Amino acid sequence: MLECCREGIAGLGLPAPYDAYREACGARSPRSAQDWSHPAVYLAGRDSDWYFLANNPERLTWPVFRQHYQTWCTRVLRGETLAIPEEPALEQHHSEPLSAEEQLAELKKLREAADL
Repeated sequence: MLECCREGIAGLGLPAPYDAYREACGARSPRSAQDWSHPAVYLAGRDSDWYFLANNPERLTWPVFRQHYQTWCTRVLRGETLAIPEEPALEQHHSEPLSAEEQLAELKKLREAADL
């Protein structure tokens, strides 16, 4: 029975639990931008808390990650499609430099505000 489950997981592209754990622990920031073997690995790492994974020994982090990973694997086995949430992009502001007159006006405002 366990062997059938392992084969089913591998057939869906899910790595073995400990391989997933090592992948999650070795991921760099921003984690959502990494090339994950499967979204379940990212989601289990996120749910385990990245800081917790990075700053505690394996004897504490592995059981926590394994539990979250098994939960996500079960959802995949039930047919759910998982996706890694996209991080919001930073706004791009392309500002024009101030003219010489505008710069002097801003400088005057600063001096008045500082009582100079």
